[in-house]
Amino acid sequence: MSAGETVRAIRIREPGGPEVLEMVEVHLPPPAPGELRVRVTTSGVNRADLLQRGGAYPAPLGFPEDIPGLEYAGLVEAVGPGCSVRKSGDRVMGVVAGGAYAEAINVRERETIRAPEGVSLEQAGGIPEVFVTAWDALFRQARLTAGESVLIHAVGSGVGTAAVQLALAVGARPVGTSRSPEKVERARELGLVLGVVGPEGWTHSVQELTDGHGADVILDLVGAAYLEGNLEAMARGCRWIVVGVPGGALGQINLRRLMSQRATLRGTVLRSRSPEEKVILARAFQDHVVPLFERGEVRPVVDTILPADKAAVAHRRLEANDSFGKLLLRW
Repeated sequence: MSAGETVRAIRIREPGGPEVLEMVEVHLPPPAPGELRVRVTTSGVNRADLLQRGGAYPAPLGFPEDIPGLEYAGLVEAVGPGCSVRKSGDRVMGVVAGGAYAEAINVRERETIRAPEGVSLEQAGGIPEVFVTAWDALFRQARLTAGESVLIHAVGSGVGTAAVQLALAVGARPVGTSRSPEKVERARELGLVLGVVGPEGWTHSVQELTDGHGADVILDLVGAAYLEGNLEAMARGCRWIVVGVPGGALGQINLRRLMSQRATLRGTVLRSRSPEEKVILARAFQDHVVPLFERGEVRPVVDTILPADKAAVAHRRLEANDSFGKLLLRW
């Protein structure tokens, strides 16, 4: 135990396409003070993993450069010195800055989140990254409240499906966009109030669907391609928060329009936050959102669970936008 152990992990052999992902064995040291070793049940697949695989999104200092993975769910297997919150056998999940594509991982105890009762550990792997991202963006930053309209781009994505459910849980009115009619229909099954099929013509539809009021909050999971449309879809005082930019990171914006609507534009990311920020977020999420899962008000939306050695297949599906909700890797 003191020497650590050898575990399987998915390694990026070199920057490139999905074919560079390979199963290897790596050394996992014993948990350091304040750390737990978690035997991973499922690892979530995220777009940041695709960027890291291609060499465009390096892991922060202290995390593996060649092992992707931002979220996990599993069982606590060992407790390092100084830990007092978790014990062996506890069901936990969490967000990390890398290295979660592995059958076991050492994580900071204070950043772990109790997995909801009534949700299997396999399914829980589809919660941390997308629900923490959506909840933090919508409520801690954009201050979404009951009765407001929220425009959710890429509503069939993991963050999009989480955002729909969280908005409904507080009595807000979610309007979603997707390039796929099928994904809009599936989002309706989650409770999406109004759906718009993009990428063209959605701005006018949003105004119509909100009786000309516009969106009080915009959860932007697309980026530059929708800049102009978002300006037209805004309500006065809109809080527009950029969470993802698969549609481009660079673009021009009409600042006069932003000013005249007294709107706020901000960006957010989880990966680069300080450890203390992540602890605060994990504790708040456990207190406020985990009970929603246990009461059945929200649920993880999992498209497919693949064996871990099929990580390349998962990456190809995510790149092709051929999924609704989360893709997970089973260990």
